[in-house]
Amino acid sequence: MESYYRYSVSAFILLCLCVFTIPVVFLNYDHFNPFMNLSNPTLESPGPKFELQRLIVSTSDQIRAVSTSGSTDDHQHLNRNTTLIKETKKLSKEQVLEQGLARARASIRSAAIARIVRTAFFMNDNDVPVGDVYRNPSTFYQSYVEMERRFKVYVYSEGELPIVHDGPCKNLYTIEGRFIHEMEHGAKRFRTNDPQRAHVYFMPFSVAWMVKYIYTPLSFDITPLKHFVSDYVKVISIKYPFWNRTHGADHFMLACHDWGPHASQGNSLLYNNSIRVLCNANISEGFNPQKDVSLPEISLIGGYLSHKLIHPPPPNTSRPYFAFFAGGLHGPIRPYLLQHWKGRDNDMQVYEYLPKNKDYYSYMLESKFCLCPSGYEVASPRIVEAIYSGCVPVILSDNYVLPFSDVLQWEAFSVQVETTKIPRLKEILSAIPEEKYRKLQEGVIVVRRHFMLNRPPKRFDVFHMILHSIWVRRINARPNSNRS
Repeated sequence: MESYYRYSVSAFILLCLCVFTIPVVFLNYDHFNPFMNLSNPTLESPGPKFELQRLIVSTSDQIRAVSTSGSTDDHQHLNRNTTLIKETKKLSKEQVLEQGLARARASIRSAAIARIVRTAFFMNDNDVPVGDVYRNPSTFYQSYVEMERRFKVYVYSEGELPIVHDGPCKNLYTIEGRFIHEMEHGAKRFRTNDPQRAHVYFMPFSVAWMVKYIYTPLSFDITPLKHFVSDYVKVISIKYPFWNRTHGADHFMLACHDWGPHASQGNSLLYNNSIRVLCNANISEGFNPQKDVSLPEISLIGGYLSHKLIHPPPPNTSRPYFAFFAGGLHGPIRPYLLQHWKGRDNDMQVYEYLPKNKDYYSYMLESKFCLCPSGYEVASPRIVEAIYSGCVPVILSDNYVLPFSDVLQWEAFSVQVETTKIPRLKEILSAIPEEKYRKLQEGVIVVRRHFMLNRPPKRFDVFHMILHSIWVRRINARPNSNRS
């Protein structure tokens, strides 16, 4: 019995050594290369593949403090295992916070390695993500739980209405205003009034409102937007130490307007270092998926979801139309689509503008595939509308990093077609076997909750998915402090 005990202990120690020396891939996609290739995407993946980023954490990382502030939970664990942690002085709030993040990394790493065990362990939670639409559901879930436990956001109070602390809450840029409003007036679990306890710092200006209030119509001069952003960063960097401490790496902005990336050029550190949450997630225009977040474009007419989309028909409902699109000739892709398919095939219901007796959402609800071509910029609200409708999205875009692709496997619930293959669109979609189509449609139904804009927000909805994307980038970044 004693020899058996010694053998078990030895085996356990060996297992631990193996686990803690394996390079960790945080929701590992296809062996993510830390020096990500940002070249043009392939058909299988319209954006660079990287799952919840790469997390390489050594054992020393778990006890080494780096910078930024702290969580009250972590104070209770500081003196555990004193044989490993030898404190010569009391840790600062920043060090406590970084130790909390190190524990979160270790927990997520454990879930990444033992994905089956973790999934089984969390089955008592009805919210646990399950299925092929997730790259690693157990790791995603563990990361989400760590976010709920630890993540704190400080919202700067500087700036005046309407450009700061407000934003559009209806129509095309709904997501921009709704996120700002929730961070300002809700999000009690995640918001902190103590900047020393924050993991990230939110600059709550609205690019959409900049365009409305300080841009001169038809001038195409966006210099005033850049100046506003430059001035805002200057104010917070003079008043607070946090921007200068990390050169903006733990700060974020959010914009759904097409000109969000251009406005961020008002400060080079914001553009190059900060987390930019953008609908216009175009890698050919400087979007960096290692630090930036792709924001889904959600258009709610009047600020509300159409009653037709609240309860879409079940998956086995007949959909008489094979494919559908209706929209104006914005950008280079849509004219190409209409040139080849408008009025040419009854199976391909492609319109520039719908006749007055036709209803847009009814078409989506009755179509198997919903075509989602980019307009002037890469994002399109049709992607989310298709998901709401239970219609399989067909992504027609170049250089677009799809939202939440850290954790969602878009190939499991959408079809991605190179824009050069638009003339063969019907052939490509017709070649999809019925069984595969059913699986794609089931995937659409599974991911629907991640794109729902609820008031108040619910677990795993679009508000929390955005926060999780920011959390992922923060937990993978260890900003260097300028202070000794």
